[in-house]
Amino acid sequence: MESDGGVGRTGDGEVGRAGGGGVGRGWVSWVGMAVAAALGAVVGGLAVSNNDGVSGSPQAVPLPDTAETCAATEVAAKALPSVVTISARGEQAAGTGSGEIIREDGYILTNNHVISLAADGGEVSVLFNDGRTVPAVITGRDPKSDLAVIKVDGQSDLPVIAFGKSEDVQVGQPVVALGAPLGLSNTVTSGIVSARDRTIEVPGDDGQTALLVSAVQTDAAINPGNSGGALVNCAAELIGVPSAGASIPDSSGGSSGGDIGLGFAIPVDHAKAVSDEIIATGTVTHAFFGFSLITVPPTQNQQGGVFVRSVVPGGPAAQAGIQAGDVITSIDGTPVTTTNDVAAVTLIKNPGDTVKVDYTRGGKTGSAQVKLGAQQ
Repeated sequence: MESDGGVGRTGDGEVGRAGGGGVGRGWVSWVGMAVAAALGAVVGGLAVSNNDGVSGSPQAVPLPDTAETCAATEVAAKALPSVVTISARGEQAAGTGSGEIIREDGYILTNNHVISLAADGGEVSVLFNDGRTVPAVITGRDPKSDLAVIKVDGQSDLPVIAFGKSEDVQVGQPVVALGAPLGLSNTVTSGIVSARDRTIEVPGDDGQTALLVSAVQTDAAINPGNSGGALVNCAAELIGVPSAGASIPDSSGGSSGGDIGLGFAIPVDHAKAVSDEIIATGTVTHAFFGFSLITVPPTQNQQGGVFVRSVVPGGPAAQAGIQAGDVITSIDGTPVTTTNDVAAVTLIKNPGDTVKVDYTRGGKTGSAQVKLGAQQ
């Protein structure tokens, strides 16, 4: 599989987007794409899809790391006012998804695929928890990480969702997902964090792919329309943006659809960093290596890695001494087995950061310090 230091495919399962599409849309949201390698050994394979949708006195809330289950009624009372239903319409299609208010003056975080069909002259509207519907404009979007920010004007003192921290998320902790699956606003489901640090590939714009880096895996129900919504801890703090759900392929090679207890959310720290940059600049700048890669499958005599097919003259990799024909085996000490491992680095690192790249060349090992460039 080829990659230019951006998003590449990973394995033999399936992944699709979890939001933004619905009835009347020109395509089915539960589409398949390769992800079994990212998920590990899965019997029968899985299909991961973005989830699009159709048109008394409070008691103390347990801490996320000590609670066995969240008090979902209390969490919902705190978080639902900050969660919205988003409708997007383009020239030939329309759909719904979810989002959360991140600033009181009207900025709302969601998935790129929820609003991308309206990016070229379409319409976006927001349905608030109290029943109000108002138009919105797209502030900016990042197709590579499947995140976007929209804004509603003429509103004040909007209820902002509380932010948690990715470092505090623990496997096994209870969580609550809020959004509008199938267009059903103010829907609440609960579960646990079933895994962390998944790298999940989903369909992106114009036939490209997006990458969910260090995604939070949960068994809280994630269905079409949940995309862009909120995955929160027991303190009603945002810990992830639900973006994809897995399903089991049927006998015809399609997807069975529906939630099977395997959903994925973009971690809050990454979502916040991207949304802050979008609000500040209207766009997102990603780190850049400057090479084209192909995954090298492991053999008995070779551990695998990624083959450097070509290097951009004068680019960061070339300046560090990396050459076409090198096989990259690790970055900053973390093994590299697919092109997605390299793509993930470009999403979590900043332009100007320096990373250590280990490689083999002609049977000999070497390393290089690459100062990452910038690419929108």
